[in-house]
Amino acid sequence: MAVERFEEHRDLLTGVAYRILGSVTDAEDVVQEAWLRWSGVDVSQVEDDRAYLVRVVTRLSIDRLRRVRARREAYVGSWLPELIVTPDVAEHAELAGSVELALLVVLETLSPLERAVFVLREAFGMPYAEIGEVIERSEAATRQLARRGREHVQEGRPRFEVDRRLRRRLTERFAEAAVGGDLGALTAMLAEDASLVSDGGGRAKAPLRTITGAGRVARFLSSITSGDRPRAFMESIGAGPVSGFGMEIAEVNGGPAVVVTADGRPVTVFSLVVEDGLIRTVFLVTNPEKLSRL
Repeated sequence: MAVERFEEHRDLLTGVAYRILGSVTDAEDVVQEAWLRWSGVDVSQVEDDRAYLVRVVTRLSIDRLRRVRARREAYVGSWLPELIVTPDVAEHAELAGSVELALLVVLETLSPLERAVFVLREAFGMPYAEIGEVIERSEAATRQLARRGREHVQEGRPRFEVDRRLRRRLTERFAEAAVGGDLGALTAMLAEDASLVSDGGGRAKAPLRTITGAGRVARFLSSITSGDRPRAFMESIGAGPVSGFGMEIAEVNGGPAVVVTADGRPVTVFSLVVEDGLIRTVFLVTNPEKLSRL
C-alpha cells in the first residue's frame, strides 16, 4: 500500500525536485531519499500524501541545492542544467515553460528558498499558505520570497517567443545554415548582441567564456559545424573516431533544439532563446553528463 501511494506521486515529486535543482540525477536522488523516509513512517497516519511528500521533497531539494552550489561555483566553464527530452507540450505550454532552459539558468541566480517558492507557486500553483508550511515560514514571509524571486526572474528572463511554430522554423533554419556553413544566414538570424553560452564541464571541448556579438557567434558556429569540421570537432571533444553523424530537431526542455548525434549517441545540443524573431542566446551543451537523458 505504501509503495502504491508513493508511486502515484513520483512524477510530480521528480518534477518539483528537477525544477529546484536543475539536475535529473540530483532530483532522482532526492526522490529516492524521500521514499526511504516515507517507508519509515506510519503512512496510515498521513492524511494528505501529496502535501506530505511535496513538503519532504522540497526540503530535501533545498538542502541539496545549498550543498551543490559550491561545486557549481568551481565548475569548469559555464554550468547549465541537465537536459531532458519533453513530449509535444503545445497543449501544456505553462508546464513546458517551467522547464525552459533559459528559465532554469535564471533560477540559478535565486537563493534556494526563493527558488523553491518560485517553483511551487509559478509551476505548480500552490497557495502561499501551503508553501509557507512546506518551507516553515509565515505566509507573509513566503509572499516576500515569492516577490523577490519573480523580480529577479523578470529581470533576467528573456521574453520568450510565444509562437512555437516560429521557434521551430527558426531552429530548423539555424541547423541548415550551420551545417551549410552559411555565415551570412547565421548572422542574419542572430540579434546584434546575441551570445553563446556553452557547457563542456571540463569533460568535452567547449568555450569556457561566453561569446558575445552576432558576428563572433556566427563565426564560431560555422567553424565547428560546416563541411568536414563536425568530425574534427566531435573527435576533439572526446567522442573518439566517428563514422556517422545525425541531426534532428527534438523537444528538449519544453522547446525545439538541435540534437547532434555521433554513431547514434547524442554528443551536442544547440538550444535557442528567441526574442522578437531573432536568436538572442545559443546554449551549446557538450558535457556528456548533461546529455545522458537524451
